[in-house]
Amino acid sequence: MNKNLSLLTDFYEFTMSNGFFAKNMTTRQAYFDVFFRRIPDNGGYAIFSGLEQVIDYIKNLKFDSDDIDFLKNTNKFSEEFLEYLSKFKFTGDVWAIPEGTVVFPNEPLITVRAPLIEAQILETFILLLVNHQSLIATKSSRIVASAKGRPVMEFGARRAHSIDAAFLGARAAMIGGCVRNILYINCERI
Repeated sequence: MNKNLSLLTDFYEFTMSNGFFAKNMTTRQAYFDVFFRRIPDNGGYAIFSGLEQVIDYIKNLKFDSDDIDFLKNTNKFSEEFLEYLSKFKFTGDVWAIPEGTVVFPNEPLITVRAPLIEAQILETFILLLVNHQSLIATKSSRIVASAKGRPVMEFGARRAHSIDAAFLGARAAMIGGCVRNILYINCERI
């Protein structure tokens, strides 16, 4: 991934964090679990996927000068909070189950322990990564099971919303049991 995706989140993650900062809660520890409440199609299980991208996001999360300028121009944040963000580095801990694991409703998939602001800022992006990729891995797993041993290939790039969606979807489909198709293997080598 290695792109700066720090502002790809819900705006309220920043307004909440600014409030925590104003109340001197920068060191207050918080925990949150990523889980789902039900399986929409009553399929009985889901397959967890997206962890590799979550880790990459957390390791590379920073706010560059363009990000700070954008937030400053909203006139919603204190100068002190923006200075805090300019030096932002995730210092918390993350626990997760392995990708490809069969999971069930209300089971923690990822647990984050971090200072409150750090945990708050992660929320939206973690949900984006885990929800979409777990959906694809789960559907792929069910299709592979229905194929009864015959190989199943994914061709999601034909309908994906972006290049990243195509690669991440293909990756999640393989976690769910699909075999690689030739196009993906060639793209992976580029």
